[in-house]
Amino acid sequence: MAGKPRLPRQQMRELQWTQVRGLLDAVLGANPFYTRKFEAIRPRLKRTEPAGWEEFARRIPFTTKAELEADQQASPPYGTNLTYPLARYTRCHQTSGTTGVPVRWLDTPESWDAMVTSWCEVYRAAGLTAADRVLFAFSFGPFIGFWLAFEAAERLGALCIPGGGLSSAGRLRTILDQGATVLCCTPTYALHLAEVARQEDIDLHAHQVRRVVVAGEPGGSIPATRARIESLWRPARVFDHHGMTEVGPVTFECPAQPGLLHVIEAAYYAEIIDPKTTEPARDGEQGELVLTTLGRTGSPLLRYRTGDLVRPAFAPTILDPAPCACGRHELALTGGILGRVDDMVVIRGVNVFPSAVEAILRGFRDVAEYQATVREAGGLSELALRVEPGAECVDVGGLVRRIEHAFRTALALRVPVVAVPPGSLPRFELKARRWVRL
Repeated sequence: MAGKPRLPRQQMRELQWTQVRGLLDAVLGANPFYTRKFEAIRPRLKRTEPAGWEEFARRIPFTTKAELEADQQASPPYGTNLTYPLARYTRCHQTSGTTGVPVRWLDTPESWDAMVTSWCEVYRAAGLTAADRVLFAFSFGPFIGFWLAFEAAERLGALCIPGGGLSSAGRLRTILDQGATVLCCTPTYALHLAEVARQEDIDLHAHQVRRVVVAGEPGGSIPATRARIESLWRPARVFDHHGMTEVGPVTFECPAQPGLLHVIEAAYYAEIIDPKTTEPARDGEQGELVLTTLGRTGSPLLRYRTGDLVRPAFAPTILDPAPCACGRHELALTGGILGRVDDMVVIRGVNVFPSAVEAILRGFRDVAEYQATVREAGGLSELALRVEPGAECVDVGGLVRRIEHAFRTALALRVPVVAVPPGSLPRFELKARRWVRL
């Protein structure tokens, strides 16, 4: 569906409704997980399908990651969210397990094809063509995004260069030697590659990279982080994207407005709710993204609470918003993924998200890496930071004082900052794990 002429929202919503009805017909009775889940609410399901979107939201319960984890623990190894016999499935991937135990996910060829199609939309928005050479700066493990990104680039005719099994220096030399024009990695690793280039005396000015496609962390939509990446990889432009194993590729960055993510509504029906009340978020207010997968029938998710906090440019229910500057009508998320419901910490009464800390610290060019520690003390949570100054920093004490002042100004918090020796903090190829909770 992605890549076809863009539809007005009214027509798109009608198409989504047809897809949802087909999904319910396929799932009910065939998929043990959802058949069992719907049995518990049978009084609300007197008919086989809802009559409209309002009734859909009223009668279809949310699905949570905790339910999926419990289902796989009760019915190992794959759980019961399978619409077809096991012989129909050809792909197995799993979540990272950063917010719980890893969840395995199976896909049929049809479901996999639908997700590759969505990833192609990510690339098209970034301007990738068959003339590009794409370097994938990661090892190909069980995480789904690696494989989807590679196959989508291949489908579009680009030259795909795998970077698995190479050191960071080896990947940099591959970028230069083979003239890679697109780099796929996490925001953290794009910064780390530039750091390694300086350490290894590799001249990054000779690169031909014009696009850095990032995912896995919110950094791609944080202005300070993307500005840092673009300054190090000049003249390349950063393009953000986000997705997850359970649902697939969800958004792509607007070509006309950096930091604005469009939901691939050809593949998802999106809702935004108040995470506390579960009622629809008020127009333009921050809320939790809820997704129903439309093309992943083999392992579907209905009203899945992603845990991602977003701020829509317009309410998802509006059918005639002004088109985006890029000409698209798809739901737009201002500032990308703002944080996760389960990542927020309360520091002396102030709600703090890791993305807010990232935004402050990436504003200091002399910060090479950092680590945040949250410690419980006397019933209160305290936040402390360890920062690693870059090689060019000449006033470490001044840097520490400026960072502490920035936190007092931005968050009205006194956050202790300690400088640590160069190279003492961990570096990350995939999702960075900079937060330690004690």
